[in-house]
Amino acid sequence: MHKHGAQLLDATSARFALWAPDARSVSVAIGQQPPVALLPDDDGWYTGVAPCQVGERYQFVIDDELRVADPASRCQPEGVQGPSELVDLGGYPWRHPWQGRPWHEAVIQELHVGLLDGYAGVAKVLPRLAELGVSAIELMPLGQFPGARNWGYDGVLPFAPQHSYGRPQDLCALVDAAHGQRLMVLVDVVYNHFGPDGNYLHRYASPFFREDRQTPWGAAIDFRRAEVREFFIQNALMWLCDYRCDGLRLDAVHAIDQPDFLVELAQRVRATVEPGRQVWLVLENEHNQATLLEQGFDAQWNDDGHNALHVLLTGETEGYYADYKDRPIEQLARCLAEGFVFQGQPDRHGRPRGEPSGHLPPSAFVLFLQNHDQVGNRALGERLSRLCPPPALKAATTLLLLAPMIPLLFMGDDDGSRKPFLFFTDFHDALADAVREGRRGEFAHFEAFADPQKREQIPDPNAEATFETSKPRQQEVLAGWHGLYQQLLELRRRHVIPHLPGTRAEGCEVLGAKALTARWRLGDGQQLRIDLNLDAQPQPVTLPALPRRLFDSSDNAHPDSTLAAHSCVVSLLPPDQETP
Repeated sequence: MHKHGAQLLDATSARFALWAPDARSVSVAIGQQPPVALLPDDDGWYTGVAPCQVGERYQFVIDDELRVADPASRCQPEGVQGPSELVDLGGYPWRHPWQGRPWHEAVIQELHVGLLDGYAGVAKVLPRLAELGVSAIELMPLGQFPGARNWGYDGVLPFAPQHSYGRPQDLCALVDAAHGQRLMVLVDVVYNHFGPDGNYLHRYASPFFREDRQTPWGAAIDFRRAEVREFFIQNALMWLCDYRCDGLRLDAVHAIDQPDFLVELAQRVRATVEPGRQVWLVLENEHNQATLLEQGFDAQWNDDGHNALHVLLTGETEGYYADYKDRPIEQLARCLAEGFVFQGQPDRHGRPRGEPSGHLPPSAFVLFLQNHDQVGNRALGERLSRLCPPPALKAATTLLLLAPMIPLLFMGDDDGSRKPFLFFTDFHDALADAVREGRRGEFAHFEAFADPQKREQIPDPNAEATFETSKPRQQEVLAGWHGLYQQLLELRRRHVIPHLPGTRAEGCEVLGAKALTARWRLGDGQQLRIDLNLDAQPQPVTLPALPRRLFDSSDNAHPDSTLAAHSCVVSLLPPDQETP
């Protein structure tokens, strides 16, 4: 199998390979030189060697009429429509030897690189995150997208880190700086679709897609084809090997209808990464396929847990929250005890969803109160700091940071940010109109936006002001939240993380409409107990004695027989002590 794209052979030449089964001819145009014809090979490949040096720019010429970027370009200094640049990271001067960290130590903060002013801007916040107790950053997708502003899920050249964030070497510097702070770096990758502007694969490689399967983004990618699978596997290996990232979060793999591709990707990653190095593979997967978490994947984002918590905190039940409107406390209890809520039960559309997950360790589930989707897919991008009582949010945050699942924070959470995080893009002309109107149309069935005039107030994704409004700023935060996060993460570091290997759930008891008690047996035999009450009324329950309590989120002391309103009490019980 050929390696996609351009490979430097020596200081003066490179090998070029393009899979273009629909093309009659392919050549490569380097700088101002005449195009060099590539030779047709087996199964639609065109390959050849041409004089080329690092830093030179090139394009593929299809049928002597269409010039396109290399779909495996490593750098797009002029954006998606411009030429590709030959890059060599082999000689990058890495400063920090690094073998990674164990997964159970992960406390992840999801970041948007553009909102922090590029790779160099992210590097500036690393010391503060490390001091807070974060051990990993997760970068929203970096693959080259149209324009300068985008969430990253509209990328069209997945091998080229977004040019408006900095040069490829700047990304290396960010990863190196993170490792210097003992922070892992995970990158969100999008293997289920390409964005709507700047992707020319349909023109010269239509077998990349299958028209008989449609996704929300158009024709599905055809993962039955070896060339397609290899394209994305090579991409995964680039992030992990060339940029020395510590892991990948695979976006929306439920839109990939060949699960065996995912298994193959995990196997290739494990076989390629050097021995002794720890790298992590995380899924977003609405299908709740627990079997994938036994076949090379370390964890899955647990949307079930988030959705049940969100309904309990806000009372919202529209859209996908409708699946959680009935007895959400029971659903949260199932999440804490067994991982997924949906393990084969029918969803609101009557379709069975999920697989049994109770046998998996808690570390197989990434829990969160907010992330880019859950905030940014709201019409006005409001955070929980504007949607629920602060004591309730404090209680839920205590659960998040001291439960044995892997916690994920969204940028700004740890400051109690009240700034919105909005959906933003940088499209133009008819595509900009379609995205704006499509975005507003998505909310037509929500009660608050049933009035067309109300929908007109939903921010235009393409307006620069929408992007600027989403930038975190210190003056928009709530006092005390940073200290709370720091205190809870220090407790997690000292009392929970060292004992997470071998942890197993010991059940979860529903106490009331919004209250429960969850228990886990830690690896050292201690029992971790969490009593949570998200109700505005106190809840009768026999709590462990005060010396056993690790943390109590309520500001007021309360008797051992009462769980205060909007509170969370976390206790550690020795192996020989029976819980009440």
